[in-house]
Amino acid sequence: MGDELKVPEHVAIILDGNGRWAKSKGMPRNYGHIQGAKAVEDMCEIAWNRGIKYLTVYAFSTENWSRPDDEVEALMGLLRNYLKTCIKRAKKNNMCVRILGDKSKLAEDIQKSIYELEQMSRDFDGLHFQVAINYGSRDEMLRAVNRIIKDRDAGHVGDAEVSTELFESYLDTAGLPAPDLLIRTSGEQRLSNFLLWQLAYTEFYFTDVHWPDFGAEELEKAIEAYNKRERRFGGV
Repeated sequence: MGDELKVPEHVAIILDGNGRWAKSKGMPRNYGHIQGAKAVEDMCEIAWNRGIKYLTVYAFSTENWSRPDDEVEALMGLLRNYLKTCIKRAKKNNMCVRILGDKSKLAEDIQKSIYELEQMSRDFDGLHFQVAINYGSRDEMLRAVNRIIKDRDAGHVGDAEVSTELFESYLDTAGLPAPDLLIRTSGEQRLSNFLLWQLAYTEFYFTDVHWPDFGAEELEKAIEAYNKRERRFGGV
């Protein structure tokens, strides 16, 4: 049956439940984040092998800075290690990696690693993998508006009314197709400030499975559910 299913071109995932997964096993929250990062690495390969061309994951939101200092510090340490690993995986798998979010708020060494990763992988034509770090959709849209204003004041943008195409070209996701399917793990059923503009016509799939346990079998369930939807655009 799997081969007969239409595979979504772009899948976005809100990675939820790492801490709860760890707690259920009597382990600290940071252990859950470590296993969650490994699950992301596995999902890149699973998604590409399944025919998905674009994979976007929500890793760290603008609101996550309010978490306990030790957890944020551990997450940043995990991010540093992940970026180094991602450079190797991108080269090996011809994977184009892009970081979404306000990078200016991240530590300088992390910004440098992100720049190296994006520049190194920008022309690769395998899986297009986007990671949202220090990302919030409202923040993204405000940054886009302020950049348009700045560019208009500098004469780089004309005085015509702002179009959908112009606005989208200033978003972090400029040049990417909108997600066909959004998956959120761990039972929550909200968007949590993720890709609010881009998800206007996206199909949603919610599962109680915690992110570290979300593998190939769970992805297939999401694709099956996606295939049962009658996709409509513009209210038609």
